[in-house]
Amino acid sequence: MTQETPADTDEQPGAAQAPRQDAPAGERPQTEFVEALARGLAVLQAFDETHPEMALTEVARRTGLRPATARRSLHTLEALGYVRQYNKRYVLAARVLTLGAAYLRAAHVDEALMPELRRLVSQFGDASSVAVLDGTNILYVAHCSEQRAARPTAAIGATYPGYVTSMGRVLLSRLPPEAIEIYLAQLRPVKLTDHTETDIGKLRQILAEVRQQGYAVVVDQLDYGVTSLAVPIKDQSGRVVAAVNSSGYSGKLNAERLVQERLVELQRTAGRISQVFARYPALLHSIR
Repeated sequence: MTQETPADTDEQPGAAQAPRQDAPAGERPQTEFVEALARGLAVLQAFDETHPEMALTEVARRTGLRPATARRSLHTLEALGYVRQYNKRYVLAARVLTLGAAYLRAAHVDEALMPELRRLVSQFGDASSVAVLDGTNILYVAHCSEQRAARPTAAIGATYPGYVTSMGRVLLSRLPPEAIEIYLAQLRPVKLTDHTETDIGKLRQILAEVRQQGYAVVVDQLDYGVTSLAVPIKDQSGRVVAAVNSSGYSGKLNAERLVQERLVELQRTAGRISQVFARYPALLHSIR
């Protein structure tokens, strides 16, 4: 690995964690891990809807990097066209979109997933999405909607805590029992609405029920007005690799009606997507 100066190798306590790897760390030579690249990615990920622009000190604080290290990462990203600077503040540049767009094209997300989501939306209205588990969050990889009401942004690349979403509960429930216990032991749930379940014991019971029944329903857990039903998507070996949902407005659609009207069709959709993986192996390998 390229040697760096002491200033580059020292990080502040609580520094941003490096992106996870496909294989456990013990199976990968440490010499293959490029810390500078990991820091650059952490800097890009520090920007979000609540931090659309930041000064150097803010970037350093959010990533846990020393200011000198954060500055070098920002200057490199600026030279590559991924961030821009004005009035001593940094913003993401439009070129960042090419990173996500490359994934969508390479994995054939539009051809593989969108036809099924559009079919669901044309049949039931409202919205439908596919998500995968990303750490303790769900990450949207496809989304289709006809909804106009104000609600949390459900779009490709959006992430939400797994415990408050139907897709998150489906995916978390399929983890090995020991992994679920570790997740619950480390979870610090936040009450996002008056209905958000934050009791660890009840969440453990909910995940067990979801695993047994094969679907999850949430009402006003993530935000008021959001009711969602989700089922797992499996690969050809039967392993759960993603989840698909159908969601609507709580004022017009309760949990019982959602299950009664949409569960069977949602399960059929999950089955069709599973079959699609055979034609798009890159998509399957990217989410498995």
